[in-house]
Amino acid sequence: MSVHAETAGIDTGEARVAPFQRECINLFVHAAGALSIPRSVGEIYGLLFASERPLPMDAIISLLNISKGSASQGLRWLRDVGAVRSEYVTGDRRDYFTAETELRKLVLGFLRETMQPRLDRGREYLARLDDALKEIPKSGPREFAESRLKKLRRWQRFASQIFPLFLRVAGKF
Repeated sequence: MSVHAETAGIDTGEARVAPFQRECINLFVHAAGALSIPRSVGEIYGLLFASERPLPMDAIISLLNISKGSASQGLRWLRDVGAVRSEYVTGDRRDYFTAETELRKLVLGFLRETMQPRLDRGREYLARLDDALKEIPKSGPREFAESRLKKLRRWQRFASQIFPLFLRVAGKF
């Protein structure tokens, strides 16, 4: 979708957040907090979700009264998970952003960007546990630690096998 700059309706000088937008922002700030996502990410997504037109970063900064760094980092994270996308606005060189509103895409993007790195780091933790296990004398405590490490490896294997399957199945709905 292409929007003309003069019809984008962006006035960052006296920009104000409308009551509906404010409540959407509050909703997504609350959701972000529940998911341990930074507040500014919830604010940005809430604003874009409630905006009829795509917004450039300077309008987002002005409307939310956030720093350029917070806006840039938040938009990058939202783009990485597929929660926002850039749109071309005819006659304007700035990037304009709009919210992805399909829940399936949001959930899958979030899971891919948050869970996969954690699963990958889990392998590193298991390697460190294996090294720590070697320092335990071969007696009762070592047998216990070996049994727990064995269980953790099974959990890691299971999660590593089920997660891609889950993403494929969830992507079909």
